[in-house]
Amino acid sequence: MNITAPFALLIVAIVLAIILIGVLLTFVPVMLWISALAAGVRVSIFTLIGMRLRRVIPNRVINPLIKAHKAGINVTTNQLESHYLAGGNVDRVVNALIAAQRANIELTFERCAAIDLAGRDVLEAVQMSVNPKVIETPFIAGVAMDGIEVKAKARITVRANIERLVGGAGEETIIARVGEGIVSTIGSSENHKKVLENPDLISQTVLSKGLDSGTAFEILSIDIADVDIGKNIGAILQTDQAEADKKIAQAKAEERRAMAVAQEQEMKAKVEEMRAKVVEAEATVPLAMADALKSGNMGVMDYMNIRNIEADTEMRDSIGKISGDKKDKKQD
Repeated sequence: MNITAPFALLIVAIVLAIILIGVLLTFVPVMLWISALAAGVRVSIFTLIGMRLRRVIPNRVINPLIKAHKAGINVTTNQLESHYLAGGNVDRVVNALIAAQRANIELTFERCAAIDLAGRDVLEAVQMSVNPKVIETPFIAGVAMDGIEVKAKARITVRANIERLVGGAGEETIIARVGEGIVSTIGSSENHKKVLENPDLISQTVLSKGLDSGTAFEILSIDIADVDIGKNIGAILQTDQAEADKKIAQAKAEERRAMAVAQEQEMKAKVEEMRAKVVEAEATVPLAMADALKSGNMGVMDYMNIRNIEADTEMRDSIGKISGDKKDKKQD
């Protein structure tokens, strides 16, 4: 079968047309355009092509636009596309606007987009404005004036403050401030029994301090969930102080003992020194007597009398020692 040239060209043209239509349908979201028209949202096909050229996924913008139009929220394609290009979540912003409208919360697209770009979940914030959130703190310990440790756990009911979501502090700041208030309230109590009798005193005192200032939340209530008694910190501190005083006293006593031992050794050294001087002086007596004999100041009879006196003295000392020993034996 011979195929004529016109017929071959017709086949090639049909194939090229099919390829062109396929590429066009892939590049241009015709079905999305038809869906927008069916929903009453006027979006030109050239706008969708422009989104493709600007590397914007059209359904990420058009679907939220249809949702906003059906909810009666006035937003434009340019606003949604610019928020998408800025890295925001367009669908979450539109859902937040719808939720805020249903809850009669005044929220503009600009503020909603700013909250989303700040990294906060704007839809969760709107939901928290309608349904407050409960934040539970861990056990926070404080010491009353009588030295008893009191542990308290609090439940904080907060509501998101839309006006302060951008730049406002988060949940960690709320927990830290409430913890500080609990510690100061327990510390100002005269004794731990008052805290146990009136735990609501803690919540009233803490709530009156305006702890939600500068945060992204509004504190609705602070409820003390549990109160427990801890250690007797005052007794522990007194015990530690007594132990420290004891160690200081022992150190001072050891210092005095060392000084006394040193002084005793010094006195012994002085005694030995004096004995050495006595021995030295006694050694000079024979020399002096010899000099006296040589010089004629003392005769031989004088020397013999001195020796007799010394012998008599030694005899008397011996007799005295023997008598003393006999008396000691009789007493025993």
